Amino acid sequence: MLVALIARDKKDALQTRLDNRAAHLAYIEQTGVVSQAGPLLGDDDAMIGSLVILDVADLAAARDWAANDPYAKAGLFESVDLIPWKKVIG
Repeated sequence: MLVALIARDKKDALQTRLDNRAAHLAYIEQTGVVSQAGPLLGDDDAMIGSLVILDVADLAAARDWAANDPYAKAGLFESVDLIPWKKVIG
């Protein structure tokens, strides 16, 4: 099952993102369930959130992955949405 994780950073949290980026990228590599991922960008091209496409068994697995992401553990996100997603193009 593909799930889109759309997370918005808390205001003025860029340093939190930068401080935890290496751990977040290692987590992505270690877990092996991320199909695509990248930061959401603001008007000034600064990172303001994340889009992660997870390939997991179910929404419970997506919730577990999201809860254990180093970004989430560091309190980076204002909000996180997990939405089932269907790949059509690409």
